[in-house]
Order: sequence, then C-alpha cells, then structure tokens
Amino acid sequence: MDWTVYILRCADGTLYCGVTNNIERRLSQHNTGKGAKYTMRRAPVTLVYNEEAPDRSAAQKREAAIKKLSRAQKLNLIQQAV
Repeated sequence: MDWTVYILRCADGTLYCGVTNNIERRLSQHNTGKGAKYTMRRAPVTLVYNEEAPDRSAAQKREAAIKKLSRAQKLNLIQQAV
C-alpha cells in the first residue's frame, strides 16, 4: 500500500498538508466537509502537490518536514513540482 504526502490549496488561499493511502478518497472527504477540521470551513480545496512515500512512517516524517517549511518554501516546492 503506497502512501502519499499532499498539499491542498484551500478556497481562502491557505495551504493544508496531510498524508493518505488513497488520495482521491481523501480529496473527496476534504471537499465534502468530512476531512480535517481545518479544511471543513475552507472548502473547496484543490490538490496542488503530492509525493509518494513507501510507507506510513515515511509519509508522516515527510509531512512533518513540509509543515516546518515557511509558506514561501511550500509555494516553491509546489512550483518546482509543476
């Protein structure tokens, strides 16, 4: 089972980072108000970045590293992936 680290752009322009093993299902959850509390009031959300990880532990470590980045660094990461 592959894991994905992802970044969403919320309707208010903020960024949200998370992990999942099913990106399509998780994106749907975020957009229907069944995802994280943070995205519940900021829908709709758009997937702007995703990165595969070999397992849940690696995905969570990468998520933690991304969350420590500044907004500018996150935007740069997103831009480099395009």
